[in-house]
Amino acid sequence: MAFKYKYQMYKHLQANTANIYADARKAAEELNIPADIRGKFGLTGGISGCPAPLRDDIMHAGEEAGKKVIPLAVMVDQIRELVKDIYGDEYDAVPTSTCEAGLWVTFDSLFTPPNLGRGDNYRARYIAPLEKHFHHQGGYGRPFPGRYKDIIADRGTTPGELGFYGKRQNNLDTVIVPLAGGKYDVHGIKSHPVPLLTEVNPEQTYEEMKKFAQIHASMFTGITSLGYETPGYGYGSKDKDGCPVLQKMYAKLAKEYGVPYVIDNAWGVPGIGHDIRKSGADVIIYSMDKASGAATSGLIIGKEDIMVPIRRAMGVHGDRWGTGSSYGKAAYVTFDPGKEALATQIQALTVLRDHPEVYTKSVDDLYEVVVEEFANIHPKLKAGIIINKSHNSRAVEINYEATWANGELGMPIFSIEDMYSGTNLLQSGMAQMGVIPTIAYDGNIYISPDLSTTDSKGNLLKDVMRYGVKSQVRLMEIIAKYAGII
Repeated sequence: MAFKYKYQMYKHLQANTANIYADARKAAEELNIPADIRGKFGLTGGISGCPAPLRDDIMHAGEEAGKKVIPLAVMVDQIRELVKDIYGDEYDAVPTSTCEAGLWVTFDSLFTPPNLGRGDNYRARYIAPLEKHFHHQGGYGRPFPGRYKDIIADRGTTPGELGFYGKRQNNLDTVIVPLAGGKYDVHGIKSHPVPLLTEVNPEQTYEEMKKFAQIHASMFTGITSLGYETPGYGYGSKDKDGCPVLQKMYAKLAKEYGVPYVIDNAWGVPGIGHDIRKSGADVIIYSMDKASGAATSGLIIGKEDIMVPIRRAMGVHGDRWGTGSSYGKAAYVTFDPGKEALATQIQALTVLRDHPEVYTKSVDDLYEVVVEEFANIHPKLKAGIIINKSHNSRAVEINYEATWANGELGMPIFSIEDMYSGTNLLQSGMAQMGVIPTIAYDGNIYISPDLSTTDSKGNLLKDVMRYGVKSQVRLMEIIAKYAGII
């Protein structure tokens, strides 16, 4: 059946959730997904809530470190040396317990007002473009302007009692700037404006952000954004070196105002992904247990002078026991990673420096599988799908915004609120098929290896991965059928 308005379509999908689930389970039988792997493999190893198994070399590094007496300062210096091998001596690093911990200590060190001195602290403001995953990099201040004051509300209350509200910094505001060329239409069963970013214009976005920087110049302390590289995240326009132009525009604006530009590259990999030497960013932060495949931990990399206050806040910068660096009590000692996690970071960075193909080949192989399987999707959907490969995120992006072309209803788009409330059928439907789902909202799907789809050496298990990709294709067709699209 056809719908006149999109809210009618989403209402119908919600009413037919049980039928969609039943069709998904039937499809899993038709695809002959082996019973022994159902519920034990998935479309991404890049989600901290369900991390991928460790490669043999990563596992071995952690086990061996656990048997030895090694001061943490020694391991941190090894990480610093590896980062300098990759990026140069003018860059430095510090590991953390998670990527979110890395964001927290970085924002507090670089963006917030000082606590020392008489009288009330002044207010500070950092600029965050209104892009995907905004609740991470944009959630550390009070949203401004007022129309966005509840933008974190559902994302904050659904995950937990305090949720994302709990990480707000003292006297810090987030100035939210929509991206020029981006669309923010309302979609989803849990309806909310979603960022649709394949047509973002970097130069116009720079001009828009500059207006906000001028308005807030007296309180302007920094800029943040994602570090991804695909069209669905707004980074389709690249320079001759393959660097997203939009990120270079953010760096340009930060330099003009003398403030740091901090990149959240949680779903990224050092060395083979975003290159801050090319983009001009000051700091970039990784979740090392996602695409990099280390044990749960984060890593902050940045220009040496910018890293000094961050390293000091982590307690690794000062002189202790006659050493040049230490691991002692400091403002963010609760963000210390463990010894075994540090060992796995060292191993991951060593492989990224010496044998990056261990990380890139599985992505190249995955891209072939995705292109082959999505070639079989219903023609009505296929016409609006674009597929891109990302070595930065070790992922393949499937974006379907263009299925909504010419004013017609397209493939249902689920909001991030749908993900948190359990009404994102592209995710919950995959679970019915015995496939652990991936990030799939805002008209975008990111598929990556490692969740039992690679062997112990990191090579893609194409047959297993193909089951997952086939399932995603079939589920999209099932949902599109109930949406009246096909």
